[in-house]
Amino acid sequence: MNKKTVSQNLKKSIKIYQDSNFQIIIGITLITILGGPGISPLLPSIAKDLNIPPEHIGWVISAFFIPITIGTPISGILADRYGRKQILIPALFLFAIAGSLCSLAPNFRTLIEFRFIQGIGATPIESLTLTLISDLYRGKLLTTAMAFRTMSIGLSLVIYPLVSGGLTTWGWRYPFLLYLIAIPLSFWVLFCLKIPAMPKQKLFSLKIYLRNIWQSLNNYQVGCLLIVIIINFILTFGPCLTYIPLFANRQLGASYIVIGIILASRGIFLAFISSQLGIFAKYLSEITLIKVSFILYCIACMITPTINNIWLLFIPGILSGFAQGMVAPSTQSLLGQLSPEQYRAGFMAVTATALSFGQTLGPILAGTMFTIGGMAGVFYSGAILSLIIFIFISYLLVNTPSIKS
Repeated sequence: MNKKTVSQNLKKSIKIYQDSNFQIIIGITLITILGGPGISPLLPSIAKDLNIPPEHIGWVISAFFIPITIGTPISGILADRYGRKQILIPALFLFAIAGSLCSLAPNFRTLIEFRFIQGIGATPIESLTLTLISDLYRGKLLTTAMAFRTMSIGLSLVIYPLVSGGLTTWGWRYPFLLYLIAIPLSFWVLFCLKIPAMPKQKLFSLKIYLRNIWQSLNNYQVGCLLIVIIINFILTFGPCLTYIPLFANRQLGASYIVIGIILASRGIFLAFISSQLGIFAKYLSEITLIKVSFILYCIACMITPTINNIWLLFIPGILSGFAQGMVAPSTQSLLGQLSPEQYRAGFMAVTATALSFGQTLGPILAGTMFTIGGMAGVFYSGAILSLIIFIFISYLLVNTPSIKS
């Protein structure tokens, strides 16, 4: 059964969330979200227990994403060469083992080392979930699949902060044990994931492969979309997920449970807007949705430093949730449509590299802005960056076509 047949059959016979392959992809997505946003409620507790200054605590997140940024293109080549499952299953095992060992870290350095190793395991996972979706679905069904994936991320961001915040009341080490769930997930992938047969290459040439990947990437539309992805995740993992918890705890006196609730509210609205994106995409182009999202980011960052009541912190959380719920599936679906079939894993690995680069850079840049301008500097610089990228999109992506049905 080829990819086109799979897509047509799904479109005619069942809703996408009833497809067992899609359920497995969502399961993979949900467990890997624990690697980044899932640990945000722990950061104030880790900083206090290990005596880490605010400008350095972001390394708990960045250390996880550094190997992803470096290694994702290599994992994409391997997945195209040897197969999706052959790379994905060992990665899930390493992700689970290294992540759970973080709970035993005696000091900050060891914690960072375990997080780095866990990031090695996570390296191919993000790109392969995007690759598998692009393998299975096309057209507006691809946009819908990406939207459902982002919705599931939003729902996980509702549940994980509450669970992590609750477990952190006993100690910051307990949430790291949740990574062990990836072990049974790997067996689900092994026995139940059905991947359409991809075209066989009689002779694999790395030089030709890389040249073809470069040709598919070497146009301004792809380049602009990659920049959009980077900036989106700089804003998400810098001001939103690293410094909103610190702002809530240090300046507004919020407990870990309240921080978890605030982050969960962000996830609720991320999930809601993603679930409705298929409807919005019928009337608005993906580019328009991306532009609106950065206006929302700008407003969220602008108002955060002015808040002096903990419950008002829900407002920027909700706005940033709306923003991510629109920009992430829109950019991913556009890139999925532009990806070449024979080199899709490599192509999507580059997009995942851009994503992880933003996730790595976000906490580091935010920490730098904290050193320069304090807590307010983190959020005002985020607002300026959002406005710059909005202008960038308006001028350079106006001719990018929307995905057709």
